[in-house]
Amino acid sequence: MSDTSARPQGLSAYIAVTAAYWAFMLTDGALRMLVLLHFHTLGFSPVQLAYLFVLYEIAGVITNLCAGWIAARFGLTSTLYAGLGLQVLALLALAQLDPAWAVGASVVYVMLVQGASGVAKDLAKMSSKSAVKLLAPTEDGGLFRWVALLTGSKNMVKGLGFLLGATLLATLGFVWAVLGMAAILAVILFAVVIAMPSGLPKGRKGTKFSEVFSKSANVNWLSAARVFLFGARDVWFVVGIPIYFYAVLSDGTTEGNRTAFFLIGTFMAGWVILYGLVQANAPRILRAKARPEHELIASARSWAWGLAAVPAILTTVAVAAGEPHLWLTVSIIAGLLIFGAIFAVNSSLHSYLILVFTKAERVTMDVGFYYMANAGGRLAGTLLSGLSYQTGGLPLMLGTAAIMVAVSAVIVGFLKPEQV
Repeated sequence: MSDTSARPQGLSAYIAVTAAYWAFMLTDGALRMLVLLHFHTLGFSPVQLAYLFVLYEIAGVITNLCAGWIAARFGLTSTLYAGLGLQVLALLALAQLDPAWAVGASVVYVMLVQGASGVAKDLAKMSSKSAVKLLAPTEDGGLFRWVALLTGSKNMVKGLGFLLGATLLATLGFVWAVLGMAAILAVILFAVVIAMPSGLPKGRKGTKFSEVFSKSANVNWLSAARVFLFGARDVWFVVGIPIYFYAVLSDGTTEGNRTAFFLIGTFMAGWVILYGLVQANAPRILRAKARPEHELIASARSWAWGLAAVPAILTTVAVAAGEPHLWLTVSIIAGLLIFGAIFAVNSSLHSYLILVFTKAERVTMDVGFYYMANAGGRLAGTLLSGLSYQTGGLPLMLGTAAIMVAVSAVIVGFLKPEQV
């Protein structure tokens, strides 16, 4: 897998992989917003809403653990196509949800469909991120630029997906929105299968599943830091903040709901687009081209501590407010936008460092292991999002995020430059 003979075709393969990933993440973002807002209007509590996404995140943990081995054994294109195809099936299944079902039956059904979508997302994600290691130029900081561009553009597209999901829910309704996305993604999958150029590895027979578990201390420490970094984001992102905004924006009428859907979708979309834009420019922000590896590792630690300060300040503001006020909502919006920009640099650094720490011959397995940790963090954040918001409101939710980022910063301190 370390053979560089296919590198001249690397750019075309990179473009095809990126296009497929964009299409997937557009539907992934839209689906998350559709499910969250639709079931909130049906009367689901914050904890019940969190349950809807639990299997999605559990599936991500399991999928990433296995997907690295599957890709190493059968090739990256196989896992990419499987992810896109499974997402189409998940969308079609979700459209079959019957509003007449009891709440318990609806929760279980949506959890199962979301679980399938989680498998699909992480198959596509692992394939795309691993491809960068194999296709990117090795000189002049090419690896960091390519991974930052893929990750940043993906998140900008996902942000548009949040806005798309909220808009489709307000205009077409839940079922037609889901069916429309399934049809579009199916067409894109067919186009990618037909047009995919060569340049990605076909797989390696004899790859053992036990090879998934990394022996690299750096890979393991970075994976642990990723758990707490993404847990800190999803503590507020998944349930708490959208429900808080709904509470202060909607008067409960149909028209009020539509307005709230649009405004919530706009904020979530704007946040993710900002996050993606900063990610794509992280190499320039960090002046990565001119800096050695040990300086970038030190930067990861300092940027993590800077990130921890934001939810800590917002927690203090929420405690001082006591209850929703206009100035509190404005402060939360401004603070979370700052959080998004700093979080993007942290995330981009992590995504670059995992590719630095791994070797070409085991890139899919190390990246799969790393994103298994990422999914574990999202799972913890999802559960804590509903639980912390329902138990202690904004202060507890934001305070939990601050603690989790601080733990991530401590763990990043154990990273060391690779020995050459």
